[in-house]
Amino acid sequence: MKILVDTSVWSLALRRPKNISISLAQQATINALADLVRDGRAVLIGAIRQELLCGIKTQRQFETLRESLVAFEDVALSRQVYESAAQTFNTCRANGVQGSNTDFLICAVSIHHQLPIFSTDGDFVMYRRWLPVHLYVP
Repeated sequence: MKILVDTSVWSLALRRPKNISISLAQQATINALADLVRDGRAVLIGAIRQELLCGIKTQRQFETLRESLVAFEDVALSRQVYESAAQTFNTCRANGVQGSNTDFLICAVSIHHQLPIFSTDGDFVMYRRWLPVHLYVP
């Protein structure tokens, strides 16, 4: 089964300074991502790719990260997925839950393509209360 990997997981693995120590939980997350990549199960969407590439300080770092991500095709998104993203936003908002447009797009992709979401972002746990999304827990 393919897994939709959120920006938070990719960023932990690919964007953090290498000289910064990480927790055992963070290392387990990186290892789980490596397993998904090795098995060809990790997927992303264009909005996640964009988030990962934004804010890179140097052109060289940007190109290195961009080249690393070239191996991953984006999940194709239809008009219905975007409409569903708006509906997930509206559903959560009506229940007092706020989130980003990208988060709700990720939720819609998860629902439409039946892809569990791998994220370290606790917001997805909150969205699950109102949306039929599944989270990947390694």
